Amino acid sequence: MGRRLVPLTLDNLPDLPKRCRSCVFWELDPVSGEAAVKAGRPDLEKEAWISAVLLEWGSCGRVVYVDEVPVGFVLYAPPAYVPRSMAFPTSPVSADAVQLMTAWIMPGYQGQGLGRVMVQTVAKDLLRRGFRAIEAFGDARWKEPACVLPADHLLAVGFKTVRPHPAHPRLRLELRTTLSWKEDVEMALDRLLGAVQKEPALRPL
Repeated sequence: MGRRLVPLTLDNLPDLPKRCRSCVFWELDPVSGEAAVKAGRPDLEKEAWISAVLLEWGSCGRVVYVDEVPVGFVLYAPPAYVPRSMAFPTSPVSADAVQLMTAWIMPGYQGQGLGRVMVQTVAKDLLRRGFRAIEAFGDARWKEPACVLPADHLLAVGFKTVRPHPAHPRLRLELRTTLSWKEDVEMALDRLLGAVQKEPALRPL
């Protein structure tokens, strides 16, 4: 099984699930988001957001491919680019952190360690860019796939609760913890980050 994690751009945006390509839950504040949906242009707003973040800040996501098939993605950005974050009861995201907005893995590819690999890949990218942490709002009552990630999943991949809440706790992953990763994990991440061609199968992390 060949895995690749590729930076999200406007070129591979079509590889995201259709409902995610036209979802602006995080990218716009609640009022603007509702207006975009009513006007029938949330997909254009999504493209405009990704374009602006790429130009001003840089890579804001990864698309996961397994044997060249897109099977998942992750989106992240500084909180200044994520208007919806201010609508949460546990906001704001800390000034030294980047917000993990959302992530998704196709059913059938879940439970294979891809979620952990995605988080580790984002962590390494942000560590190289000088950030100290990733923060995310979790859904403590999660029942089905949605824009807000399940708090239990975030805890399982290394996040810690920094602002408790019965519905939407804010969680944090310190990037310096990545420095203690085992060497074989580092090598696997380097292969994933630097894959230009199809890589041999990687054992689950």
